[in-house]
Amino acid sequence: MRQSDPSGQTSILFFVATVLSCLLSLTAGAANYYAPPEYAVPSGTTIIHAGTLLAVPGLSTASDQSIIVQNGQIVEIRAGFVAATEFDANADVRVIDLSDQFVMPGFIDLHVHLTGQAGSGSKADFVMNSDADVALTAQMYAKRTLLGGFTTVRNLGSRGNAMFALRDAIKSGKVAGPKILVAGYSITPTGGHADIHGFRQEVLDALPSSGVCDGPDSCRAAVRRQVKRGADVIKVTATGGVLSETATGTGQQFTNEELRAIAETAHSLGRKVTAHAHEAAGIEAALRAGFDSIEHAMWADKDIMKLFKEQDAWLIPTVYPITAVGDTPAKMREGPFGDMPPPIMEKLLRLGRQPKDMTRLAHSMGVKIALGTDSGVSPHGENANEFIEYVSAGMTEMESLMAGTVKAAEAAGIADKVGSLEPGKAADIVAMPTSPLDDIAAVLNVQFIMRDGVVFKQPH
Repeated sequence: MRQSDPSGQTSILFFVATVLSCLLSLTAGAANYYAPPEYAVPSGTTIIHAGTLLAVPGLSTASDQSIIVQNGQIVEIRAGFVAATEFDANADVRVIDLSDQFVMPGFIDLHVHLTGQAGSGSKADFVMNSDADVALTAQMYAKRTLLGGFTTVRNLGSRGNAMFALRDAIKSGKVAGPKILVAGYSITPTGGHADIHGFRQEVLDALPSSGVCDGPDSCRAAVRRQVKRGADVIKVTATGGVLSETATGTGQQFTNEELRAIAETAHSLGRKVTAHAHEAAGIEAALRAGFDSIEHAMWADKDIMKLFKEQDAWLIPTVYPITAVGDTPAKMREGPFGDMPPPIMEKLLRLGRQPKDMTRLAHSMGVKIALGTDSGVSPHGENANEFIEYVSAGMTEMESLMAGTVKAAEAAGIADKVGSLEPGKAADIVAMPTSPLDDIAAVLNVQFIMRDGVVFKQPH
């Protein structure tokens, strides 16, 4: 007969032994249970045979080149087509044949809004959708953007934590998308372009925004909050905007002192700072405050263009949206924004051909231009149309490609990582059947896409 165990030690020991057995079993099977991410950087070596290679936009092309990729980076570019047999017989080597393709660096878009798209939702979604809803929507648009050939983007303005989560998920290989530089909340004055408009007061009070600030000290704190949240870049609405539901125009909204405080704080924390700005006075104020770049700059004139050059600042024009929306009143009323509220429609109708004319003026005066689309206003995935707009505005095909590769990388402060195909840089590579140097429309037919050594699209 079994003796009693008043202390319960036998039962405790049995329980502990059972738990340890389960843990050991789980540990033994962990290698199978925890599969690598869907888009993990591949091991071994990838050799890409490029028929025509534009390794550094702005320089000449070369024929029959081999790009050698390891650990998501370019380690070497060799003349001729390197065979897998030139490596150790036991090495993990794969060859991608792009010998009939035009190969170049992945495209870069410095102004997107991945969390939404014109005509794809209702105003109520802004209140009803959670951060999780927004992240899933943004992932869909991020994938479309990547499949359009864009391997790096800047997301300039988003609420909550959705974009930070998406940025990190893409980086870790969990989901498909471009590398993302995230701004977090746009910095805006109370009632400014990036503040929340068009809802009843109780709803406005319930929708927080850590980007709203008034006065230099408050604005310094707002910048610091975005950096604390993980912002890669600081986005500021220096003037009113077209698509904010408020009849406050598109003129300067922050004071000169506030703009200086924002720029100084961003730079002191190691961040680039860029300003949404439309009217000339607001553009001038941001440039004199030390901003690195200006988005849109719709009504910049010759004097403003001279100031861009004096300040060595970048212009990100965002031209394609006006083509997508409509550059005449009739087209606008028939397009996706035709039913916009009166405060928006009044500002929208002012635009016309101004974005195109402004870009032509900027290029003719030698202003530094980097590609941005404001996608979300225009459909995600159609970003490459911006290249075509730049050629229409007077750029050569090569200058246009530079704006969306080497120039965009320089403007964003990431030229040591992306923008050209060189040893030590990311293996962000696209290819198309015909040369965009002959016809810029070739950028609309990207057949191969690699980001950080991971292939997302291959020729059929």
